[in-house]
Amino acid sequence: MSNNISIIYNRLLEEKQMQLKGGLYHQTQVVFAYNTNRIEGSRLTEDQTRYIYETRSIDAKPDEAINVDDIIETSNHFICFDYILEQAFNKLSEDMIKKIHYLLKRGTSDEKKEWFNVGDYKSRPNMVGDSKTTAPGKVTSAMKKLLSNYHSKETVDLEDIVCFHYNFEKIHPFQDGNGRVGRLIMFKECLSNNVLPFIINDKQKQFYYRGLKEYTQEKGFLLDTCKTFQDQYEKLLMYFIPDV
Repeated sequence: MSNNISIIYNRLLEEKQMQLKGGLYHQTQVVFAYNTNRIEGSRLTEDQTRYIYETRSIDAKPDEAINVDDIIETSNHFICFDYILEQAFNKLSEDMIKKIHYLLKRGTSDEKKEWFNVGDYKSRPNMVGDSKTTAPGKVTSAMKKLLSNYHSKETVDLEDIVCFHYNFEKIHPFQDGNGRVGRLIMFKECLSNNVLPFIINDKQKQFYYRGLKEYTQEKGFLLDTCKTFQDQYEKLLMYFIPDV
């Protein structure tokens, strides 16, 4: 399968340009947006996510209260995915990473907070659970070092992409949205480096979180978790591209 990533990429791009309904691109958009936002606390269902994608409207029960930011960030994630497809074979950069964050968070209530810095690095300290992250004043240098080390590799494989993701999340460069930006980067870098892409499944997020938490002691757990998600995405691929 790894030798046919260009076929997968071309199919995704072709269907995007065709605005094809019900295909691989369509399903990837919905599944990716639903799961990655759900991991971060969105209460939208997969059906509601699909409805937003297909109709640009929301399907809600008469007595159901829906967070407006959940809707905006879901719609924005569709745009982010298009962006990483367009940028798939361009070198990952700080500007690109900041653009993903801007596309994800624009129009949300966070954008109205001057200190939040939509599309730029955090101005206030943040934590992941009970773990400290890189101080705001050190984020720029930490990101430059992370990208420099990453780009110094002659070839990049899944382990390198997962390692980058762990270090990105450890830095936690943005005030919010780091997980979603990080997972978009992983998908892009998989396409860029001939690695089977994957989507972190919300129902199995505890394994993903455990992998991140225990990465310094045991790298294999996060790597194996991502391989499981590769297997899941491969099943979707085999349905749409059986001869890949």
